[in-house]
Amino acid sequence: MFIVLSDPSLWPTINQNRAVGYWSIAASIVVVYDWVLTLGQEIELIWKQRWSLMTVLYLVIRYIGILYPVMSILGNDMYYAMNGINIVIFAMLGVIMIFRLYAMYQGSRGILIFLVIIFLAVNIACGVITTIALKHLVGEELILSGTYMCSYEFEDDIQLLTSMIWMLNTVWEALALCLSVWISVKHFRDRRRLSPSTGSTIGDCFTVLIKSHVLYFASFVGVSCLQLSSLSTKLTNSNFVVAQILPGALKIFLGVEMFVLGPHLILSIREYHAKLVAKSDAETSMASIVFQERVHVPTSSTV
Repeated sequence: MFIVLSDPSLWPTINQNRAVGYWSIAASIVVVYDWVLTLGQEIELIWKQRWSLMTVLYLVIRYIGILYPVMSILGNDMYYAMNGINIVIFAMLGVIMIFRLYAMYQGSRGILIFLVIIFLAVNIACGVITTIALKHLVGEELILSGTYMCSYEFEDDIQLLTSMIWMLNTVWEALALCLSVWISVKHFRDRRRLSPSTGSTIGDCFTVLIKSHVLYFASFVGVSCLQLSSLSTKLTNSNFVVAQILPGALKIFLGVEMFVLGPHLILSIREYHAKLVAKSDAETSMASIVFQERVHVPTSSTV
C-alpha cells in the first residue's frame, strides 16, 4: 500500500525515523572500530591458523557485522532480511557457546548431547514463532511531508510471541552461563590438588573463558531488557525522548553483542592459547640453551 500524507503532526515520526538512522550509523562505527583494533589479532589468530568450524563462524559473524548496520540504515526495506540474519547469528553464537562448554567439560559426550538438544529446541521454537509473527506483518510505503518511509505493523497483538523469542534465548544463555560457572568453580577447587604449574595454567584458561562469557551474558541481558521495553507501547508512547533513544540504544547494544563480543568469544581463547604456546616454546628454547652450555663446558675442558 502506498500512502502520501502532508501533516505537521507527523513530523515527530519523521524525526524519530531519522534518529534511528543516525543510531544505525553509530552502531556501524562501533563495529568497524572494533574490527580495526583487532585486525592484527584476526590475521594472526584466524587467517594464519588451520581452518576449522570456529574459523568459519568467526569470519561469517565478523563480516556480516560490518554489513549489518548498513542494511539497518536502509530502514524497514530490509526488515525481513535483518530478522533472518538475527536468527542465523544467534544460532551461530549458540554453536560457539556449545563448543566452549564442551571444551570446558573436557569433551564430555553427555554435556554435548544435553546442550545440542536444548539448543535445537530453543532455536526451532524461536524459528517457528518468528515465522508466525512475520505472517501477521503488513508493510506500507509512506511519503510523509516529502520523506519516503516504509512502515511495518502487525495485524494482531503478537507482542507475547515476540517477547517469547527473547525469553527462550535468555533461558538458553542463562543455562550456558550457569554451566560454565559451575565447572569453573569445580576446576578452581581441583586446582589446589594439582601441581602449581598445571593448576595455574588451567586456572588462567578458565579465567579467560569466564570473563568473556560473563561479559557476553551481561550484554545479552541488557539487549533483552531493551527489546522487551521497546515492545511496551505504553512506555514508547508516553515519552517521546524514550521513543527516540530506546530503538537507537537497542541497535548499538545488539550490534555490540552479536558482532563485537561474539567474535571475541573465539579471539580471547585463541589469544590465550597462542600466549601459552609461545611461553612453552620460550621455556623449551631456554632449556635447550642451558643444556648446550652444560655440554659445551666439559668438552672444552677435555680438549
